[in-house]
Amino acid sequence: MEKISTPLTEMLGIKYPIIMAPMFLVSNADMLIAAINSGITGTVPALNYRTDKEFRAAIQQIRSAADGPIGINLIANKSNVRLKEQLDTCVELKVDYIITSLGSPRKIIEKCKPAGIKVFCDVVDIHYAKKVEELGADAVIAVNKEAGGHAGPTKAAELVPALVNACNIPVISAGGVGNGFQWKEKLDLGAVGISMGSPFIATTEAGVSQDYKQACVDYGSKDIVMTTKLSGTPCTVINTPYMKEIGTKQNWLESILNKNKTLKKFAKMLTFYKGMKMLEKAAFGATYKSVWCAGPSIEYVNSIRPVKEVVDQMVEEFASVGVKNQA
Repeated sequence: MEKISTPLTEMLGIKYPIIMAPMFLVSNADMLIAAINSGITGTVPALNYRTDKEFRAAIQQIRSAADGPIGINLIANKSNVRLKEQLDTCVELKVDYIITSLGSPRKIIEKCKPAGIKVFCDVVDIHYAKKVEELGADAVIAVNKEAGGHAGPTKAAELVPALVNACNIPVISAGGVGNGFQWKEKLDLGAVGISMGSPFIATTEAGVSQDYKQACVDYGSKDIVMTTKLSGTPCTVINTPYMKEIGTKQNWLESILNKNKTLKKFAKMLTFYKGMKMLEKAAFGATYKSVWCAGPSIEYVNSIRPVKEVVDQMVEEFASVGVKNQA
C-alpha cells in the first residue's frame, strides 16, 4: 500500500500514521527497529533502562539498524527521579520526539524546543490538552477509555472530536485499536494517527516472557480490569487468578495515605515503586503472582508473530476500507 498521508506522517517522515506506544518493561530496541523498518515509528520508555549507559546504547543500536524516527517516553512527575538525566541524554543524542506522561511537560518542552525535538503529550481531557498546547506541545495524545496501561475516563468517539475542536495542534488517538478497521475509525474521528501498544506485546521481538505473550493471545477484552494498586493511578491489567485474589482497589492504609496532603507524594512514590516491581517480576518470568499489563485490544491478538506481520495486517485491513481524512 502507498503512504497514508496525514500531519503525523509528514511531521515524522513515516509511511503509516502509527506510533508503537511506549510500554513499561515491554518496549525495547528490537521492537523499535522492527517498527521503523515496517513503515511506522516506535517509542520506548526511558525507565526501561536501569542506567544511562544502557539507555544510550539502545538509542545507538536503533540508529545503526533502522533509518527512521526514534521516540522516547518520559515520565514527567516527581516519581521519576532520573528525569533530568534522561532528558539531557535525549537532547544530546537528538532523538526525534518525546512522549510525556503523568505530570507537567513544561521543563521537557523548554529543553526540547531549541533542539528541534518534537514533544507529544498524553492527555485525557480538554483542560489538560489546552494547558500543554499553551506550553508549546507539538501534538496531544488522546488517551481514551480503551487504552492499555494508564487509561483515560472517556471513549475515543467523544474525546478525539472534542480535542480536535478545542486544540490547534494535531490529535493522536491512543487506545482501542487492534485492527485496521478501528485504526480507520480513529482517523475518521479527526485523529492524525494512532498510538497502539497492547497488540505488539505478543510479538517475537518483545523481550517479555512467552507466558506474558501467550496471555495476550489467550485472554480478551472482557478479561481486562482497572487497578490502582500498581502506580496509584488507574492502570489496566489482565484479570488473572492472582489479580482476582488481591483485588484491584488500594487497601485501607494505601487509601488513607494517598488522601493525606503531607504523605500523599511519598505514598504515591512507594505505590509506584512497589507496583513497578510487581510488573517487572511478572514480565520476565511467570509465577502464580503474575501481573500483566495490557489493554482491551488484545481481543484481536490471535498468535505470537513478528512486528512486521502485525503492521502488514493492519495496513491490509485499512486499505480494504479506505480513509476519509487523508491530508
